[in-house]
Amino acid sequence: GCKEKIKMAQSLAKEFTKGLWAEVPPFRLVLGLCPVLAVTTKVENGIGMGLATTFVLVFSNLLVSLLRNVIPSKVRIACFIVIIATFVTIVELVMQAFAYPLFLKLGIFIPLIVVNCIVLGRSEAFASKNTPVLAVADGLGIGIGFTLSLSALSAVRELLGAGTITIWNGATIFEMGAAFQPFTFMVQAPGAFVALGLMLACMHLIPSK
Repeated sequence: GCKEKIKMAQSLAKEFTKGLWAEVPPFRLVLGLCPVLAVTTKVENGIGMGLATTFVLVFSNLLVSLLRNVIPSKVRIACFIVIIATFVTIVELVMQAFAYPLFLKLGIFIPLIVVNCIVLGRSEAFASKNTPVLAVADGLGIGIGFTLSLSALSAVRELLGAGTITIWNGATIFEMGAAFQPFTFMVQAPGAFVALGLMLACMHLIPSK
């Protein structure tokens, strides 16, 4: 009836929105930090990695949920990894075909999505225990939250480290004036840790609920 539809809509909204704030992976759950630290030198890299991870999250969650009653519990992790690897391979091939320069920039971190604890964690903790609709909502919310997190960190690092913000194929949407002196430390490896630490501190000053 009407009450069931309202309840379902509320459940969908809850599972989708939790990944945007209350459980945003890098800043609340502190998961998936390897690509967060490695690829966020430019906003376009952050967006590309975020979208690739979102695709894998949504479709692996969907397939795991559909097969949750078929996969034997003793081999579930191995099965989840095979499912995730399938969608990572699809992402890799599509990026090679249509976004090759970005694929070269992201490099090894595309295939490493297979072992990203966010993706495997959502399959194990949520998709394997819930319906396909809820699993897709969860994957989409977590994926978008991850993409926004990467984009925000990339924007801070690129702006301070290079004085620009680039979103796609080197297209610059913002550039500091000629007098700006880039703080190149921010686009180097140590700068990633400093920027992430400061953003984590800021996020934890704000309630998650």
